Formats: sequence, C-alpha cells, structure tokens
Amino acid sequence: MKTKFMKKDEFERKWYVVDANSKVLGRLATRIAIYLRGKNKPIFTPNADTGDFIIVVNAEKVKLTGNKLNDKVYYYHTGYVGGIKQETAKDRLRRHPDKIVRAAVWGMLPKNRLGRAMIKKLKIYKGAQHPHAAQKPEALDIK
Repeated sequence: MKTKFMKKDEFERKWYVVDANSKVLGRLATRIAIYLRGKNKPIFTPNADTGDFIIVVNAEKVKLTGNKLNDKVYYYHTGYVGGIKQETAKDRLRRHPDKIVRAAVWGMLPKNRLGRAMIKKLKIYKGAQHPHAAQKPEALDIK
C-alpha cells in the first residue's frame, strides 16, 4: 500500500480555542505547535501545512516555572547601530503577553516558509474575548 500525501484542497481545517489561564508556557507551546503542524492527525504530511487554527485566550495569565520570570531575557534590535535592547520575561509578560506565547510556539515550528505559514494560523489575545466566534471554534483542553 502506498503512502497518501495530502494536498491543500483534500482536507479541512478546524478551529480550536485554548485557555492559557494558569498553564505552563512550554507545555502549552508544545501542544499548540503539534496542532498547528497537524501532527495530531493521521493525514500528517511533513511537506504540507495540514494543521488547524488555534486561538489562545488569557495569554497574560500564562505561568513560567522556576525563576524564569526574572532570569529569562528577550533580546530585540531596533535597527539602528548599537540598538540591541533586552527585557526580562516579567516585563514582556506585562507589556506584550502575546509575544511571549508566539515566541515560544515559533521556537517549535520549522524555520522555513512552511513554518511561517503555520504561525499565521495562531491567534493570540490577552483577555478572554476573541473575534472568531463565526468560525465556531472547539475548546481544546491542554493539561
């Protein structure tokens, strides 16, 4: 029996909503990355984007274990000479909690155009509300 490789129009994508309230960031990110890649499906094809859409709510309530809140440092560059900046996870969680979750998930996806297409299916919101009710997302319980 030959292996069946799925194409874009041969399957349908589902929408899932994940509540990040009191979830550990790394464990949450791994489960989200699995669903974004489509590895939870029997039709998983490594060279095609077979994943689903993920909506993350309550991103500001995500937890970091150990002393990562104070010790973990995120770096970014302004684009100017000598413009490297840094901020701790505590500051970034206060200012941009969606960027913490996005960076954690992006670290677990492929670094090519397929991975860039997958990360676009991730929608992250600070609060409990999201504007995707028309897509009828299913609740995804991540432990």
